[in-house]
Amino acid sequence: MLIDTHCHLDAAEFDADRDEVAARARAAGVGVIVVPGVERAGFAALLATCERYPGCVPALGIHPMYVDSAVPEDFAVLREMIVLHHPVAIGEIGLDFFVPDYDRERQEFYFSEQLKIAREFDLPVLLHIRRAQDTVLKFLRLAKVNGGIAHAFNGSRQQAEEFIKLGFKLGFGGAMTYDRATKLRELAATLPLDSIVLETDAPDIPPAFIGKERNSPEYLPRIAETLAELRGIGLDQVIEATTANARAILKGLA
Repeated sequence: MLIDTHCHLDAAEFDADRDEVAARARAAGVGVIVVPGVERAGFAALLATCERYPGCVPALGIHPMYVDSAVPEDFAVLREMIVLHHPVAIGEIGLDFFVPDYDRERQEFYFSEQLKIAREFDLPVLLHIRRAQDTVLKFLRLAKVNGGIAHAFNGSRQQAEEFIKLGFKLGFGGAMTYDRATKLRELAATLPLDSIVLETDAPDIPPAFIGKERNSPEYLPRIAETLAELRGIGLDQVIEATTANARAILKGLA
């Protein structure tokens, strides 16, 4: 069984055929799909999606690209949702310094407050990190949360090692399947296998073998095959290791 540790199955891109997408993923051997939240307004739909499809589990949080529409009262709602619905993680949270005209102070406020909530409930975090690896690491060292996943990891080896030291797994997905992603593929091939989890980030980050089509969780087995090829090991070993890694960091999956 494979675990997709990051898939936005609740996204509007799946509205027309979500039942079929979920069924194809399950038929392909994807037994668990972690569905991360991005804003308070979407929590209800996300939770309904997870209730509808076997193997889907929620994470709840406010994404850095949605902080402009967030208000501090959202933290109380998040706490209430945690108590009622027991998400496996707080996420998707983090920092995004890639988007134009970002409000760094506002992003850092919402990130910091959600790290406090993660620590309060002893939950891991699902991290969004673009052009902000070192700043995110700084916040994590201060917050001392219970680990988590650095989603769509694309940092340096030194940064990877720092995340691992802090108790984090690194999420590898579609970006790893591109031949031109030489640094990322080298990391996937050589980092400790027990530090890696698999993800699709569907409907985003489509892997090389589907071109610019909508990404989907059913493609996770082929992403796993890429990791096996890069490391020169069997697919069964990749599936066993990455599933164990996901369960180790997202203890709510047990």
